[in-house]
Amino acid sequence: MADIQGTYDDLFSAVPNGLAALLDEGDVGGSVAVFVDGEPVVDVWGGFADAGRTVPWTQDTITNVYSTTKTMTALCALILADRGQLDLDAQVARYWPEFAAQGKEKVLVRHLLSHTAGLPHWEGPVEELYDWQAATARLAAQPLLWEPGTAAGYHSLTQGFLVGEVLRRITGRTVGEFLAEEVMGPLGADFHIGLPAAHDHRVALTVPPPGRDEDYTAGAASPGPDATPASATALRVRDGNSVAWRRAQIPAASGFGNARSIALVQSALACGGAVGGVRLLSAAGAARATEEQFSGEDRVIGMTQRYGLGYGLFGTGFGWGGWGGSLVMIDPDARMVVAYATDQMREPAQDTRGLGLVMAAYDGLQGLRR
Repeated sequence: MADIQGTYDDLFSAVPNGLAALLDEGDVGGSVAVFVDGEPVVDVWGGFADAGRTVPWTQDTITNVYSTTKTMTALCALILADRGQLDLDAQVARYWPEFAAQGKEKVLVRHLLSHTAGLPHWEGPVEELYDWQAATARLAAQPLLWEPGTAAGYHSLTQGFLVGEVLRRITGRTVGEFLAEEVMGPLGADFHIGLPAAHDHRVALTVPPPGRDEDYTAGAASPGPDATPASATALRVRDGNSVAWRRAQIPAASGFGNARSIALVQSALACGGAVGGVRLLSAAGAARATEEQFSGEDRVIGMTQRYGLGYGLFGTGFGWGGWGGSLVMIDPDARMVVAYATDQMREPAQDTRGLGLVMAAYDGLQGLRR
C-alpha cells in the first residue's frame, strides 16, 4: 500500500486508506483533509509532486485546483456582501459601468455568482487570460447568450473575471490580494490566486490523464441536446502548468493550495462564519451561500445542477470541484468540510475519486457522533 503521511483520527481511517488506494491505482500524488467543528480530523498526503515520481509530495506541496478556486472567490464576495459593501441584488453596472454595454444592464451580481448571467464562454486568446484589463474589457463588450436569470450555463473561466472585477471596483484590490489580506493571512492558510515566484518550488504540476499529453484540453463531457453551442477557447494542461498561469489573476481557475488550506478556509462556512477564532462573516452571511438561485439543466455542461451564491448545491451540502479532480464539500449541518487536491488528472466521466473520499469521511463522522 502507498505510504501516507500526516495525521488522522482513527474513526476516519477510511479516508487515508482511500487516498492510498488511489495512489496504488496509479495516481501520482495528492492530499486530503477533513475538518469537523473547524478542527482537522484528517490531514494526509502521499505520492509524488512530479510526473517522473522523483519528488515526494510533502506537507507543504501545493497544486493548481482549477475550478475549486471558485469557492474562494465566492467567499470573498460573500464577505463583502456581509459587510454591506456589495449588494447582491444590484446591477453589475452599478459597480462596473462599462459592463452595461450590449444590453447587459439587467445582469445582477447574484447572476454572476450563480452562472445565470449569460456570459459562459471565454472566447479570447489564452494569453489574454493573463491580462486582467484586457480580459475584463472583452467581457464588458460581449453580448449575452440569454436573458440573465432565466437559464444557467457554467461560466468556467469567465465567472472569476466577472465577480473579480466587481470586487476590484469596490475594494481597489484584486481577488488574490483581498483573499490574502482578509482571509488567508488571518487564518494562516496556504492558498494563493496569483502565485508569487517564491512558491514555485512547492508546486506539483498537473499530470494529464493516462495516455494523454499536455495538449489535453478542458471541455464539457457530453453536453445535452439543449446545450449552448460553444466557440470557447480550449484550455490545455500546458496552459495550466505555465508560469504565466501561476502569476495571473484567474479567480475561477488559477488557485494554488492543498487540501488542508481549502478545508480550513471553507470551514468558516461550515461553522457559522468563524473558524480558528477568526470570524470572517456573520452566521447569516455564511448561510447565504446555500440560497438556491437556479435548479435545472445547465446549458453548458448538459446536466441538472443546483446553484447557490457561488457554490453548487448537493443535498444538504454545497461546494464545487475542479478540472483534474480537486474538490471541496461543505456540510453545515455536520459542521464538516472535506477537501481533496491532486496533481493527477483522470478523464472526467470516470472520475469519482472526490466523491469516494467524501463518502469515507461521512463513515467516520457517524462514528464520531455516536
